[in-house]
Amino acid sequence: MTDVSPLFRPFRLRGMELKNRIVMAPMTRSHSPGAFPNDENVAYYARRAAADVGLILSEGTLTRRKGASNDANIPLFWGEKPLAGWQRVIEAVHAAGGKMGPQLWHQGMSRKPGTGHFPDAPSDGPSGITLQGKKVSEEPGEAEVLDMAQAYADAAADAKRLGFDCVELHGAHAYLIDEFFWSVTNQRTDRFGGSIEKRAEFAAEAIRRSRAAIGDLPLIIRISQWKSVDYNAKVAVTPQELERWINVLIDAGVDAVHCSQRRILEPEFPDIDGPKGLNFAGWVKKLTGIPTIAVGSVGLSSEFTGAFRGEGSAKGKLDETIERLDKGEFDLVAVGRALLQDPEWVVKVKANKFDELRDYDAAALKTYY
Repeated sequence: MTDVSPLFRPFRLRGMELKNRIVMAPMTRSHSPGAFPNDENVAYYARRAAADVGLILSEGTLTRRKGASNDANIPLFWGEKPLAGWQRVIEAVHAAGGKMGPQLWHQGMSRKPGTGHFPDAPSDGPSGITLQGKKVSEEPGEAEVLDMAQAYADAAADAKRLGFDCVELHGAHAYLIDEFFWSVTNQRTDRFGGSIEKRAEFAAEAIRRSRAAIGDLPLIIRISQWKSVDYNAKVAVTPQELERWINVLIDAGVDAVHCSQRRILEPEFPDIDGPKGLNFAGWVKKLTGIPTIAVGSVGLSSEFTGAFRGEGSAKGKLDETIERLDKGEFDLVAVGRALLQDPEWVVKVKANKFDELRDYDAAALKTYY
């Protein structure tokens, strides 16, 4: 028997009370034709809420910048019809006893021009530089950058109005906010570029504006060192740089940091504390004291990319993850594909019914509800 009790202790983030430490990680599925949540989307979230997920973070949902996405089946978080759809989602989640926040997303230069909801719209980025370091467009002026930041705040304001319990900004994986963090894509020489603190200023601007829009609602930011085009990339090479980076976000008003890793137990700085050292979320919490969410292939037999090679689900080193949670290395654990496959994952884990967990099948990704 595995002692899973640390996963099921309540947690309070600002004014939000969670019944357990399990977060449903944001997972984009391109399942919203017409750009708004439909009946199946509503049922998808409500099903996980009813099965005791502590906090649901939505799939990436788009800000009002028209070049925000490469896929017209990803839902918007602006406009009458999309917002009416999200209203139905949060009402269904609350009726099932759950808590939920939208993840507000802009793909930045990850988006291929000519794609998405508005193919003619230009792609946004800090310097007009692709993820491969190629200059393809002019650097946006400060007024344009501030409108990119305001677009997150406008969506955050709508989230509060609709009744969501928190808001998450997607600042990871080489999308727009992360492109400002990363020196490869951010070559600006104004207040949004240069040192690690200045490269964090765009995120800080979006956080300050979002905080003003939502008041006391909890505000989370998801960050990563790795990029979609470079798994070995690091924004912060040392703990000192990491502390300087995160403190900018904290000072701007964020309440928690969602620390994305490919593998949750991978040490962030093994040269300092060894092969069993603190993970990304552990270092962020140690250096700053801010609550953190750890994530990275929980419940999968290897890392998340293994699922696309046909590898199934497993207990996924859950024992050590729980031990680290119990010791306070991080505060919450986000579960992605394992919970996508098996809506009852939390219930089964709580009952120690690990043999009943359903294997993840990447081929069926588009059919999961």
